[in-house]
Amino acid sequence: MTISPPSLHELLDLRGRTAIVTGGAMGIGRGVVERLAEAGASVVVADADLEAAEATCAELTEHGRSVMAMYADVGDPDDVHRLVADTVGWRGGVDVLVNNAGIFPNVPVLEMGPDDFDRVLRVNLRGVFLCCREVALRMRDRGAGGRIVNITSVDALHPSGIGLAHYDASKHGVWGFTKNLALELAPHHIWVNAVAPGAIATPGVAATMHSDEPGHDDGGMLEQFLAQVPMARIGAPDDIARVVLFLASDLASYVTGTQVVVDGGRLLR
Repeated sequence: MTISPPSLHELLDLRGRTAIVTGGAMGIGRGVVERLAEAGASVVVADADLEAAEATCAELTEHGRSVMAMYADVGDPDDVHRLVADTVGWRGGVDVLVNNAGIFPNVPVLEMGPDDFDRVLRVNLRGVFLCCREVALRMRDRGAGGRIVNITSVDALHPSGIGLAHYDASKHGVWGFTKNLALELAPHHIWVNAVAPGAIATPGVAATMHSDEPGHDDGGMLEQFLAQVPMARIGAPDDIARVVLFLASDLASYVTGTQVVVDGGRLLR
């Protein structure tokens, strides 16, 4: 008897699954929340800015999405434990974790203090470790498998500019952590992957590119950047969200320990 493969609709159907998206209130995180919720998942919008998370959830609830705002400082183990416990209390388990929370203050190494370095690694690397550990324990004990997607950066592969050494160190770390965790969790049917965005049009990137300094030319900076991107455009949060949806869905049933670069071809230059 021949068994037909599942339909495309079935492969992308996340109904009955629960996801946590850190840094989910805006930018890439919000784009991911929107796509996972559209696919039917119940999504926790976890963010250090609870007001922004609640505003995002209010908008999405109006469109019939199942979302919940929760405060989370991903670098605090007690906060992460509470976040995951509250999610389990809300929907009974966690099927998908997207580690998106991250910061990228621009500080050259020769001007950087230890606190500057530690702050970035606390959010970008320690936060990924804490969230992965807490969620993976729940997934393992539940025995239903799961998906973990870590948002890295093209900076995990190649530096994009001076002033981001601490950020680059954190993203290289997340990529190495992702591969090793994929090995550890595969026997429990938990797939762990990463997505490496290039420059994406988010509030954080906009703040970095715009400046009130005399002689600063926003248009010139953008032109210079676009000249290095074969697709000749800056990315949108949904460009990343679509790839996260792929990795979180049954389309990626045989994918673990990989990093998908989504940069418009930037690393080809």
